[in-house]
Amino acid sequence: MQQSDQIRSGPPLLSLSGIVKQFPGCLANDHVDLVIGHNEIHALLGENGAGKSTLVKIIYGVMKPDAGEIRLNGEPVVVQSPAHARRLGIGMVFQHFSLFEALTVSENIALSLNDPEDRKGLQDRIAEISTSYGLPLDPSAAVHDLSVGERQRIEIVRCLLQKPKLLIMDEPTSVLTPQEVDKLFLVLRRLASEGCSILYISHKLKEIRELCEKATIMRLGRVVAHCTPAEKTSKELAELMISSELKPKDFKRDVPDDAPPRFVVNRLTVRSDHQFGTDLKAISFSVRQGEILGIAGIAGNGQTELMDALSGEVPAGKPETIMLDASAIGHMGPTERRKLGGCFVPEERNGHGAVTTMTLSENAFLSGNIRAHLSSMGFMSASRTATFTQGIIDRFDVRTTGPKAEARSLSGGNLQKFLVGREVQQNPSVLVINQPTWGVDAGAAIAIYDAIVQLADGGTAIVIISQDLDEIMLLCDRIAVIAAGRMSASIPVKDATVAQIGLLMGGTGMPAEEDAALV
Repeated sequence: MQQSDQIRSGPPLLSLSGIVKQFPGCLANDHVDLVIGHNEIHALLGENGAGKSTLVKIIYGVMKPDAGEIRLNGEPVVVQSPAHARRLGIGMVFQHFSLFEALTVSENIALSLNDPEDRKGLQDRIAEISTSYGLPLDPSAAVHDLSVGERQRIEIVRCLLQKPKLLIMDEPTSVLTPQEVDKLFLVLRRLASEGCSILYISHKLKEIRELCEKATIMRLGRVVAHCTPAEKTSKELAELMISSELKPKDFKRDVPDDAPPRFVVNRLTVRSDHQFGTDLKAISFSVRQGEILGIAGIAGNGQTELMDALSGEVPAGKPETIMLDASAIGHMGPTERRKLGGCFVPEERNGHGAVTTMTLSENAFLSGNIRAHLSSMGFMSASRTATFTQGIIDRFDVRTTGPKAEARSLSGGNLQKFLVGREVQQNPSVLVINQPTWGVDAGAAIAIYDAIVQLADGGTAIVIISQDLDEIMLLCDRIAVIAAGRMSASIPVKDATVAQIGLLMGGTGMPAEEDAALV
């Protein structure tokens, strides 16, 4: 008998029995059982708020269960902390990055290494492993200057350096391009073949079907099904998660050719204020009334700088560089742009889109005060703000205890639904949204898409910055690509091909800086 057969015939690598975790007003895990075998890539599925993130935080020692047992290789263990989990051979890539922004890549990774000997030659090892696995990183780069996609690579490389026996991945591809996802899957399959089991959480069901051998499905804190993903369609997997039929949607619309432009950007040139950021070079585009423009690109090519310039967080130079309904706004800040009808959803939920220690009502007030009229005589109107917040919760099915719940109490997907809903409910003239469905389940994504399309049907001009090509192809009327701070001419989505967009993402066929024109 071969060694791999002996391993598989023995106890599983990890088994959970009767795991219970209670929070005020929420039973996050209700007697959960989970078994992961050796060399296995195992999916953990469920809609937002199903209890997945709570469960994996228990496995990794971030939280302690109220009841239940964990066994590792057949032996009972009590995981005391993440450091203890790492000593046991358990690594985790979080959906929300556990990084110190003021430190460099290598300094952040060093913090997770328990043995000082492991820190010797660390920069060389980071460079070596990141290159060999196709996840390039500069060990000396400061984290606060990195894109979300680059921060994701730090989390993955940090785990790979620890040579784990179990690697937990919570939404690892939510900010990766299709090409980067393909490279990551090669890494994960290689790890599994080398003896590392993987517990994989994702709402991208196509990925689950392609990558995972087995799946455990949770709903409302309980395990409700087990299956082999390859034997199910994406629609069947989604229906197991939500316990109802998922009706297909067609979001394609016809935008009249003579629809007037509502949002015009003309030769936007901005120097990045991040040390390792990307300068914007003569970016031009226009969005008509009722139109949805998708901007695709690989992480770190100027998306963050573009969002900052469009929202007013960074000045855009001359006033006429950006026009909103014929008003020159390039010199204005976010508050002035909101008064004229602009609404914005940033990429990073925690700290940028929401203040996590504040309630949902307080977060709703922060951006909704002006357009939703949530103040009176200079003071916040508690009743109007609570009504506005409850409207978001109800329309977008945000799983929470109510408007007084703190933002940090929500799962990542539910917080994303809330932030998108907060802007949509303001009925903007222009909506700019970065990564609209990052970390949300299939049902929630459709609800967000529905709301965006309804806005467009009502005349809103919408810009979607996304690294999810499938999302852009499904939702948008036209597509442009940003690469190295330059933007391609936009083309109708119906005329675009994945190969063509992929070449543009790599910089092939992009206009020269001096040739950039209004498109």
